[in-house]
Amino acid sequence: MAKPLYQHRLLTDFISLLAALALLSLPARYAGAAQAAHWVSSWTASPQAVWGKDFPFPTHIPDGLNQQTLRQVARISLGGKRLRIVFSNAYGQTPLTLGKASVALAGDRGAIDMGSLHLLTFGGKTTAAIPPGAPLVSDPVDLAVPALASLAVSVYLPGPTPTTTFHWDARQTSWIAVGDQSQAENISINQPVTARTLLSAVLVDAPRTGGTVAVIGDSVTDGNGATMDANARWPDFLARRLAPRGVAVINAGISGARLLSDGMGANALARFDRDAIHQAGVRSVIVLLGINDISWPGTLYDPLGPLPSADGLIAGYRQLITRAHTGGIRIIGATLPPFEGALPGTPLDNYYRADKDALRRRVNTWIRESHAFDAVIDFDALLRDPARPARLKPAFDSGDHLHPGNAGNRAMADAIDLELLTPPRR
Repeated sequence: MAKPLYQHRLLTDFISLLAALALLSLPARYAGAAQAAHWVSSWTASPQAVWGKDFPFPTHIPDGLNQQTLRQVARISLGGKRLRIVFSNAYGQTPLTLGKASVALAGDRGAIDMGSLHLLTFGGKTTAAIPPGAPLVSDPVDLAVPALASLAVSVYLPGPTPTTTFHWDARQTSWIAVGDQSQAENISINQPVTARTLLSAVLVDAPRTGGTVAVIGDSVTDGNGATMDANARWPDFLARRLAPRGVAVINAGISGARLLSDGMGANALARFDRDAIHQAGVRSVIVLLGINDISWPGTLYDPLGPLPSADGLIAGYRQLITRAHTGGIRIIGATLPPFEGALPGTPLDNYYRADKDALRRRVNTWIRESHAFDAVIDFDALLRDPARPARLKPAFDSGDHLHPGNAGNRAMADAIDLELLTPPRR
């Protein structure tokens, strides 16, 4: 019996030696890839199509850029030993040329830490073109970054570049400057803007990560009501709690987003794969969507739109659940917060109606009691005023009776059981 076992060990050792030799003979770029880099999404801004001049809100970004540098700041959630930057031309009709791009640790008001500055390359080249409808992923950058670090990404656009793809409610100031200032420590500011364009994701190489949590939602998730430049959205607070556990959080919120119909971005059923389950490393998704489906009809946004049915919204949720489970991803439903008195003194002061609130409550009952989601986060119970349950609690209200402020966002993140978001590895 000893001889066959001995022969088996010889064969096993020989195969291991061949594998090691094969790895050593690979070109460096392939050998590095074979060492199990684990790329995860650590920050995202979901792309939107730029709307026309007739829409109620301005875009807050120029129609185009030409021979200008755009510098944007993004606070990542999980850190890593290397990173990649992802750009998007999702809604472009023509190729988009990047003349030069860089990444560095961010300082104050658009300044950068020059010791951390790295030029980005794409297939080894510093210039690249993004085809219409496509993303562009940079080569790996050997820049170790800690969790919750702020990065400055600068892009020089050498020719006419229409801004057809953007992210409207950035809650973060960006800067546009004349000429190529992609490697400048302090760019000469031409124009501060509050919307994003081009930049759509930051990936980090984090080998011991517990994965990424994607939060797909509307303006409550996107941060409307949170302080500008303060990283005070509720997913930001959640990221602070999860970073010590090696879990990243990405924000796939779009202000004005809807579950079933296009709003200020594509409907959730259309963008769910791109913005959530196909993002690198995603193992859990939180869904907080539906209030705009319920409240837009009859307003300036959708004056002739019909009120959706509870069954229609539930069917939409079930589709998200099915698609997440098909990919082996955990999906958590969040109840819709109260919104009585929303947006007073604005052209949208008819956003709330009693019949809309009744629909919201029916949907919340289904989210809580159907057990269709893997778990439920009851933001309605957390945020409502006990004295007036159809309204936000004053301490959590940003002032518009629709969006939580910083305190409300913190309370939302603090209320989440982190064990829901750190399931065992598949």
